[in-house]
Amino acid sequence: MKPLAYGLTAILVVTIAWLTLTPQDLPQASGGDKLHHLIAFAALCLPIAATNRRAVIWLAPVAMLFGGAIELIQPYVNRSGEWADAGADALGVMIGVALGLFIGWIFRKTSMFSKGKI
Repeated sequence: MKPLAYGLTAILVVTIAWLTLTPQDLPQASGGDKLHHLIAFAALCLPIAATNRRAVIWLAPVAMLFGGAIELIQPYVNRSGEWADAGADALGVMIGVALGLFIGWIFRKTSMFSKGKI
């Protein structure tokens, strides 16, 4: 399960980088820019947090640095970087990690029940 989680996270890193660092002429989606940042970074962290809780030690800081780096790079690629976006990214990281840890805990508990360990 861990290789799948890491693969999915790698795909999300590339997707987020492409969507945030290339000039876009896309129509505005509902929900607002900050909500999109929050959802993207929560999705980025959830798979690894759910399958490898020890990885959270490096996952959360690296994901937050990734969000900050995006905001620093955006002005150089004709996008507007906003620190509020980095804040939404950080909140998304925290939500994704929390949800991932909770989901992982549920799966560990149910697998212990099904294997007769409890």
